[in-house]
Amino acid sequence: MIRVFNLEMSNIFRFLGVLILFTNTIVFGQNQPKNINADFSNVTVTNFVEHIAKSVPYQFFYDSRATDTLKITVKGVYPSLRSLLEKAFEQTDLEFAITPKNKVIITQNIAIKTELPLGFFDIGNYQEEKIDVVSFNFEQQEKEEKLQFAVENKLFNIGRKTSSITSGSANLAGHVRDANSGEAVVGAVVYVLNPTISVTTDQFGYYSITLPKGRHELKIKYFGMKETQRQIMLYDDGKLNINLYEDVIALKAVVIEADKDLNISSNQMGLNKLDMATLKQVPTVLGERDVVKIALTLPGVQSVGEGASGFNVRGGAVDQNLVTINNAAVYNSAHFFGFFSVFNPDVIKSVDLYKSGIPAQYGGRISSIFNVKTRDGNKKNFTGAGGISPITGRFTLEGPIVKDQTSFILGLRSTYSNWLIRQVPDANIKNSKAFFHDISGKISHKLGEKDDIYLSTYYSKDGFKLFSDSVYRYKNFNTSLQWKHIFNNQFYAVLGAIYSDYNYSLSNESNALSAFNLSYGIKDTNFKLDFSYFPKSEHKIDFGISSIYYQLKPGDYSTLGDSSVIIPVHLEPEKGIESAIYAGNEIDLNKRLKVYFGLRYSLYQYLGPQTDFIYPKNLPRTISNITDTVFYDKNDIIKTYHGPEYRASARFNLNSNSSIKFSFNRMRQYIHMLSNTAAVSPTDTWKLSDSHLRPQVGDQISLGYYRNFQKYPVELSVEAYYKKIKDIVDFKGGAKLLLNEHIETDLINGEGKAYGIEFLLKRKHGKLNGWISYTYARTFIRSVEGIPEEEINGGEFFNANYDKPHSLNIIANYKINRRLDFSANLVYSTGRPVTFPVSKYFLGETERIYYSNRNEFRVPDYIRLDLSMQVEGNHKVEKPMHSSWSFSLYNVLGRKNVYSIYFQSQGSRVKGYKLSVFGSAIPTVTYNFRF
Repeated sequence: MIRVFNLEMSNIFRFLGVLILFTNTIVFGQNQPKNINADFSNVTVTNFVEHIAKSVPYQFFYDSRATDTLKITVKGVYPSLRSLLEKAFEQTDLEFAITPKNKVIITQNIAIKTELPLGFFDIGNYQEEKIDVVSFNFEQQEKEEKLQFAVENKLFNIGRKTSSITSGSANLAGHVRDANSGEAVVGAVVYVLNPTISVTTDQFGYYSITLPKGRHELKIKYFGMKETQRQIMLYDDGKLNINLYEDVIALKAVVIEADKDLNISSNQMGLNKLDMATLKQVPTVLGERDVVKIALTLPGVQSVGEGASGFNVRGGAVDQNLVTINNAAVYNSAHFFGFFSVFNPDVIKSVDLYKSGIPAQYGGRISSIFNVKTRDGNKKNFTGAGGISPITGRFTLEGPIVKDQTSFILGLRSTYSNWLIRQVPDANIKNSKAFFHDISGKISHKLGEKDDIYLSTYYSKDGFKLFSDSVYRYKNFNTSLQWKHIFNNQFYAVLGAIYSDYNYSLSNESNALSAFNLSYGIKDTNFKLDFSYFPKSEHKIDFGISSIYYQLKPGDYSTLGDSSVIIPVHLEPEKGIESAIYAGNEIDLNKRLKVYFGLRYSLYQYLGPQTDFIYPKNLPRTISNITDTVFYDKNDIIKTYHGPEYRASARFNLNSNSSIKFSFNRMRQYIHMLSNTAAVSPTDTWKLSDSHLRPQVGDQISLGYYRNFQKYPVELSVEAYYKKIKDIVDFKGGAKLLLNEHIETDLINGEGKAYGIEFLLKRKHGKLNGWISYTYARTFIRSVEGIPEEEINGGEFFNANYDKPHSLNIIANYKINRRLDFSANLVYSTGRPVTFPVSKYFLGETERIYYSNRNEFRVPDYIRLDLSMQVEGNHKVEKPMHSSWSFSLYNVLGRKNVYSIYFQSQGSRVKGYKLSVFGSAIPTVTYNFRF
């Protein structure tokens, strides 16, 4: 049924007439179809409405005389009538309103309201949504929808209300938060359609958008939350805080980016955002959700093998990635031989992985930034979550200390693997030990409208003893204090004080005469001040300063017990200061072109006390070639390095569905990990740049193409890159890296190059969803000392330890219903390079082994298939506890993927043996709960 209502009257009578009509019209059914098929090409509004009215239970009211010249073109499948009408009318001057009683009112130029908004007669600067969200049970869909409808149809006056709207623009700012917990929503998109202006919330959930003064419909969306809108009348600068409600999605998707258009519209390339809410759908070994393992399924991110600690990004070494938790550096990000990461999944809010186009505020590493942020804690109610798997148990508690003002979150994890190890019949394994535990905590406090304070801390301890009497222990501790101050809507600052401490020890007291303890430690203290300024919605400026004070204890080898007769070794401590100043400018030049320019200038000083050995320039650095020794006192400047770090990127929209992006960044790295193994081990050490070891400098250029397919919820991205690294750290053959008082004699300054192309195809929604990533990448290094004795492979480029040309990951999820879904993970990669012994020979009367060129061969290719099933409990609202079960089968094919190859001499022959971490399928059952 279609009713044509004459709307040619004064505005007030139009408004009141519609209200009267609402109360006297027969109500249609309340349920609309889930999807509406539309296929209209250049049809009149009347024809369009007549056709739609036949398939939906709505009445339409409009003036046919005002719309008889307008034509509608719209095609596709739409989840709601509102989304269809928004698309159909976006190129016209038509407005529409939908009433709670299934009436649709179509007007021209002026949007009408279906009821008098709350606070209609209020005058003043409305700054907050005055809705008592706590009084409702938000798990009840009906009440939640009523609340959202009320706030979406309220008119918010921003700025002091005047009798008329003046010309010009005004700024609207505020925070977007989760309505249930009060936590900040990071990456939410806040936008208007006419004119098209959009911004995203930052790490604090803060947005700042500049709009023309007048009436606007502000839209807010974020994956996993219900899309909402606010009716605003913008008189002048003001604030509006917005609450989002959790969306119960029947077909939950594994999502990497929050917004479906962000990959097209954003200027950032080489950035992956991991969604914590959906990590449970990716199968992992031993039942523990792990953000690092999920990152390894993304293009351009690899590891050297099964269970290896760390990761390699676009041809970079493990130490070339800056891994942080709440801005505090993490120097060893692995638990339990690399099978678990140090990040507790229950406390994580977001993870940003920057592979290219790195903004100017980040520095210190040349390959990537892996930035983990933890949640602030529930500001409204006490809640908890946890899980039990065959290896680990975890528990998280959060809640308000002062409601709506101060909150906390505390996460605990531990392993009971020692109990399981003792059940193994093999005597060697039975006497082994392995354990870890960690604690994550955060307190968030709102001082007032303009000030927030965040205090976070992390502590972990690991220990193991395998097949020997040597005991390994290592600890991580870091803490950060951040103070955010808002000067005005367009300008705020964050002051941070950050501390990180990592240390390990290796001890053996099986023999009292040779009992020893080896220890190592690194600390850094970081102060930083960051400013963000938003002149306009299309323009953002960031600038700031930072300074990091490094303190390294390179190694102490001491006696253990009174009977030990070993000779102690105490290496001199190292100190250094890395400071930087930066500025970045991002601006939309027009609707198609967006650019970013940034400059970071870093200054590094290597400090005493220290003993510096002098070597001749054209001879190998050996102890016998030392020509002089220089002693430096405390805080003397031994060596200074500095230089600019350029950052630039651009995005050009080809159309509404596709764009191309370009980026260039130069990074400097003043701290390096010393390891002559392919994988990270607990006994790896870090070394500061000094008079012999120069800082690494990396230049990367990237080009990408991005496309969203309208017919299907599928995204495609293709990124190509080329990277050149100067003064990469390499090692001589047979280098001694532990307890070496002349470590510079075993280090070589080299150069590296890496290039590749990455493909990512994602389907976010539907019963079947997931992604396919493929990477072709090459990484080469060579020595550049110019001294024949120190050249590797004759000074030619050779494969890096982590060079793996082909990498394919397929993640597929199939959701049967809200309680049951299946997931599969298929992984393939080229085997990593290795060096083989190729023959034996005699020199004099001594038998020696002749090795191939470094990294001339490869281990076999890596293939693995994992499966998992998630079973949710029932969804009754009033249950005191909600639970779920996760069943996973890791390495379904039982393939013995080769981690490394080792060799043994047997008579006149050298035989090689393959070492595999897993040689069979690993089943795991995990029980998860929340309350």
